[in-house]
Amino acid sequence: MRHNNAGKRLGRTTSHRIAMYRNMVTSFFNHERITTTDVKAKELRSIAEKMITLGKRGDLHAMRQAASYIRDKKVVTKLFTTIAPRYTERAGGYTRVIKLGIRSGDNAPVSIIELVEEEVKTPKASKKKTSVKKPITQLQSAKVEEPSAITPVDATSVTETAAPAEGSVESN
Repeated sequence: MRHNNAGKRLGRTTSHRIAMYRNMVTSFFNHERITTTDVKAKELRSIAEKMITLGKRGDLHAMRQAASYIRDKKVVTKLFTTIAPRYTERAGGYTRVIKLGIRSGDNAPVSIIELVEEEVKTPKASKKKTSVKKPITQLQSAKVEEPSAITPVDATSVTETAAPAEGSVESN
C-alpha cells in the first residue's frame, strides 16, 4: 500500500530527483513550454502550479519561497512580474500537458507541457434546427436551371462614369 507516498520516484535518488525538478521548473518558466516525458510532465505540473500560486500572492515571503526552489533570479522575477499576473482571475489549472507520441530512441511517451494562455471568449453558438434532407429525385434534378448568361458591359457607360483626365476641363 502506498499511503501518503505522493509522486513518482523515476528511478532516481532523492537528491537527483529534486535537482531535476528544480532545473525543469526553471526551464519551464524561462521558456513557458518544454518537451519531456509524460511522467515528468505530470510531476512538473504540480510543482509549477504551486510556484504560480506563490507568484499570485506576490508578497516578499512568497518571492523568497519561490527563489529557494527556482534556480535563476531572472526567472523568479519573470514569474512574479509577467507570468503570475496573467492568472489573477483563474483559480487553478495554469498548465496543459499535450501528448506527442513516443520517442524513437527508447519508446518513451513524450509530451509538451505549456502554460495555458487566456482563452478568447466567444459567444455560444445558437442551436440550429436540423432538418431532414430529402433525397433528390430525377424529376427534381431535371428542374434545376442553368444560370443566365452574363450580359456584357456597355463601353459607353464605363467612359461616362470614369473620372476626367488631369489636363481636361469638364463642361456641364
